[in-house]
Amino acid sequence: MTLTAADVKKIAHLARLNMSEDDIAFYTPQLSNILHFVEQMNQCDTSHIDPVANPLDLSQRTRPDKVTEPNQREAFQKIAPEVQAGLYLVPKVIEDEA
Repeated sequence: MTLTAADVKKIAHLARLNMSEDDIAFYTPQLSNILHFVEQMNQCDTSHIDPVANPLDLSQRTRPDKVTEPNQREAFQKIAPEVQAGLYLVPKVIEDEA
């Protein structure tokens, strides 16, 4: 897929990017090259390759799952404007159109 200057202008508008005509002329062939590369990659047969989350065979370093702070729920709910059954009540922000 080859992009035109009009395509890049439309993309820039949708992304809310302010691009000059020189920028559009500069980026049009570069973006087209990226799309051509993606098209080439789509031609590769990956049916025999298992999906991976990380290319390195490493495990995620994690911290122990233990409580490190005191429970201050009651103190915070005492200063809240409205609380009911342990939940914070907030004003409705979405109106029904009916």
